[in-house]
Amino acid sequence: MGLLDGKIGLVVGVANERSYAYHIAKSIVAHGGRCAFTHLPGEKNERRTRRAVEDIGVANPWLVPLDAGSDADIDAAFDRYAESFDRMDYLVHSIAFAEREWLAPGKFTSTPRAAYLQAIDISAYTLLAMARRAHPIMARSGGGSIMGMSYYGGEKVVPGYNVMGVAKAALESTARYLAWELGPDKIRVNIISGGYLRTLASSAVGGAEAIMEANVQKAPLRRNVEGEEVGRTAVYLASDLASGVSGETIYVDCGVNIVGL
Repeated sequence: MGLLDGKIGLVVGVANERSYAYHIAKSIVAHGGRCAFTHLPGEKNERRTRRAVEDIGVANPWLVPLDAGSDADIDAAFDRYAESFDRMDYLVHSIAFAEREWLAPGKFTSTPRAAYLQAIDISAYTLLAMARRAHPIMARSGGGSIMGMSYYGGEKVVPGYNVMGVAKAALESTARYLAWELGPDKIRVNIISGGYLRTLASSAVGGAEAIMEANVQKAPLRRNVEGEEVGRTAVYLASDLASGVSGETIYVDCGVNIVGL
């Protein structure tokens, strides 16, 4: 038996085979869970997401387009999910965005208002927006688990992470407030703070190679995290093993966050 046998949920953020959402979905499926997926609008993005999820063994995947910056798109995606499935045991929010131009050491002070607000909108507000739509679906079946993805740059300064760090701080705080309000309906909300992983999103951060090298030197485990390690943590949070865990930020970064220097 798998930890997630009989459970089903929505995974938002599978861009390709390197994304954290991919590793999370792969682990969920390996432990008996089922996943529905969203993809960025456009045929090219759909093909890329379809190829990734088929790679983990999901034949004929349930896929809908989602522009997370559009409330109408979020409504449509969750409405279609509710029409297709009678429950949502977990929701994985694994999306973030900030303009590459402002993700470089020395560029934070120059960040324009529009870029700042867009980063918070896509990276943090969308967790709230999706949780609001997931709430009634989860409540009908007795609760569920919502999880988002963060990084240590939301707590401490990582040069070059800049406005994305601000957005991740907002994401983590948003999760705590959601945990408080949704808790009475047995809905748990948690954040996984994963270590640096080479993805489409992380490649946009200036100084990424230096971050990876520093992690190997500083981390207690003397290495960077593997995607499947974050995936297994997501399985735990989605399962009944984590029934008493809510409002937490769980670090899966080989211990980098405990090191001061």
